[in-house]
Amino acid sequence: MNDLVRQHTALSDTDLEWLHMLVSEWQLLSDLSFADLVLWVPTLDGTRYVSVAQMRPNTGPTSYQDDMVGHLVPRGRRPLLDAALDEGRIVREGDPEWREEVPVRVESIPVRREGRVLGVIARNTNLLTVRTPSRLELTYLQSASDLAQMIAAGSFPFPGQQVDMDASPRVGDGLMRLDAEGVVTYASPNALSAYHRLGLASDLVGQHLGTTTAELAPSRGPVDEALVKLASGWAPRETEVEGNGGVIQLRAIPLKPKGTRIGSLVLCRDVTELRRRERELITKDATIREIHHRVKNNLQTVAALLRLQARRMDSDQGREALNEAVRRVGSIAIVHETLSQNLDERVEFDEIADRVIAMVAEISPGKVDCRRTGRFGILDAEVATPLSMVLTEILQNALEHAFAPGERGTVEVTAVRGGTGRDDARLMITVQDDGRGLPEGFDPQKAGNLGLQIVRTLVEGELGGSFDMVPGDARGTKVVLDVPVSAPK
Repeated sequence: MNDLVRQHTALSDTDLEWLHMLVSEWQLLSDLSFADLVLWVPTLDGTRYVSVAQMRPNTGPTSYQDDMVGHLVPRGRRPLLDAALDEGRIVREGDPEWREEVPVRVESIPVRREGRVLGVIARNTNLLTVRTPSRLELTYLQSASDLAQMIAAGSFPFPGQQVDMDASPRVGDGLMRLDAEGVVTYASPNALSAYHRLGLASDLVGQHLGTTTAELAPSRGPVDEALVKLASGWAPRETEVEGNGGVIQLRAIPLKPKGTRIGSLVLCRDVTELRRRERELITKDATIREIHHRVKNNLQTVAALLRLQARRMDSDQGREALNEAVRRVGSIAIVHETLSQNLDERVEFDEIADRVIAMVAEISPGKVDCRRTGRFGILDAEVATPLSMVLTEILQNALEHAFAPGERGTVEVTAVRGGTGRDDARLMITVQDDGRGLPEGFDPQKAGNLGLQIVRTLVEGELGGSFDMVPGDARGTKVVLDVPVSAPK
């Protein structure tokens, strides 16, 4: 719509915003009318109309099999559009048009904003299946007529009441027509069923909807006056009402076809099962986060016990082995701590990598500068946990073996996402130091120390990736990891 309006018309941005508000609401008019709607706007030179939006009804057959958006028609070809635009009134045709042997009733509704007619809605009703209307259909058509008059008067849509039609109740979900006092004059079968879900034992017709709704909703204090007013249709609002184990969603639409409120439409939808599933998911998410939190706490307890044991060790070799175990446990705890704060089993790994780098760097304070470049991005927990341990082992190995005691240096972790097929399918990681380099004849695939064994097992076994250690670009050592972003099935 934006492109068509700006290319062909003289409408301002505020006018365009009004049309967007109208289009966000006009599924309601289409369903109540059992008709297709096409929004026509006059072009900049005033010689043609351009169709900028189209809506088909959910309640009846369509009149247009083709997409009309973008069509241009000269002024004069459709007299009803000209009359509605020039005179600012709803124009109805006496005899139906025939389109491919289908009779179609055509009406034109001017779209007014602040006294100006911005365009015209062509309402086209397929008459092929017309039959004697029921009470429901008569109520729909009368309500559609009231809304059309409000559009022509510039009082619909309601300013500042942008509606998400995907989340709001629709005509087919349940509809009630109220008089000016808020008393129900008609309730569709779906609407009645929704109120029975709340615990209503009688019919809705003849009852004051606001009072009835407030009585069905449990309350420890006086009757909820705000709910009474909303359910009575005094203002365009949405709410949810819960009672008797059921939940219904309400949307009130005041009807003011001639400027004075004559009643209202209240759309309702039974969302009991939807809310129940949402609560189950929230409970499940909270349980998962609590599990990660407890695992993190348990791992931190294990790390604390290992530290205590290390302090009591007489052997330097044994003490260092326990400290390495503390760091390994700590890297896993960092992942679980991050997962305990998320709603899903995915984590932003850059934060984890930075914390792992800081944790490992503590073994050589003030000597080696550890830093990260590039982005790991968001990873699944199945990848994040083993990758954090791999990163811990590689960094620990670099800090222990690349530099002499007291020697200053740099260790840089670089991450690049990319690959073929699915976007960001692989993660390329390099850990480069500027230390003494690899000993002569060193084979990383056969080295026997525990840290490299852990790296090989996790990278090749759990992550399904590859691992190599090669001489650095200028000096030192470079570790290269190539792992898929998703864990192998």
